[in-house]
Amino acid sequence: MERDNGTRISEFLLLGLSEEPELQPLILGLFLSMYLITVLGNLLIILAVSSDPHLHTPMYFFLSNLSFVDICFTSTTIPKMLVNIQIQSKVITYEGCITQMYFFLLFGVLDDFLLTVMAYDRFVAICHPLHYTVIMHPRLCGLLVLVSWIMCVLNALLESLMALQLSFRTDLEIPQFFCEINQVVQLACSDNFLNIMVMYCSVGLLGGGPLAGILYSYFKIVSSIRAMSSAQGKYKAFSICASHLSVVSLFYCTILGVYLSSAVTHSSQSSATASVMYTVVTPMLNPFVYSLRNKDIKEALK
Repeated sequence: MERDNGTRISEFLLLGLSEEPELQPLILGLFLSMYLITVLGNLLIILAVSSDPHLHTPMYFFLSNLSFVDICFTSTTIPKMLVNIQIQSKVITYEGCITQMYFFLLFGVLDDFLLTVMAYDRFVAICHPLHYTVIMHPRLCGLLVLVSWIMCVLNALLESLMALQLSFRTDLEIPQFFCEINQVVQLACSDNFLNIMVMYCSVGLLGGGPLAGILYSYFKIVSSIRAMSSAQGKYKAFSICASHLSVVSLFYCTILGVYLSSAVTHSSQSSATASVMYTVVTPMLNPFVYSLRNKDIKEALK
């Protein structure tokens, strides 16, 4: 938090996606368009679910929560990026960076948790259809979302508070368009071993745990579908989870692509460009996936 000479760190520099001046208007227009599409698309999903009584079910309750989190997730990073491009600045204050880092961790992990909860909902609907309404009662649905929020808030708070204890030198350039915790920790001149260990543990527990839950749910779902004798029953069961499976695949494939790209190219510019996929593109596409593949949502939107 302090430089070697005792003066307080007041700001970081976000290098963004490109330093070419002629590309800034293009980047501004592109990201403004994607941000507006993301916000409007997810707001439409929330509006459709809340206004149509037929959509007051556990699946759509979780979907509306996912849409709200996607809006918050993109709003954590994109508006600041757009403002910086508009005023031709790369500066983010120290307090602003820590705050952005906190909310990015919160909503990013919460996205993962909600996808896991939705996978469990699909598992119950397909593997235990006769007991679905008994198992997925409103109290359990609310409890699952509440526990997800609590765990994500505590994780984001822990990692952000630990980042506050770090000391930094004068080289405070972050090769990203937002304050990514890994980049901030790497800039520290003080011992960051504990921060790195907590990050890896967080990825293992809060990233690997939900992924294992999703894989197990779909393993049981596939087994149940294969056991069905009716082709119509198989198609109906698959259609129930097709949208969620598409979103899960998009979410994890983009994250995997980002880290594979970073490992292969070792270029901070390539890593920043690749991170656009899971920070902007995935939340933007989610409403299209659910609305295009879901008759109930399309009817409610009409």
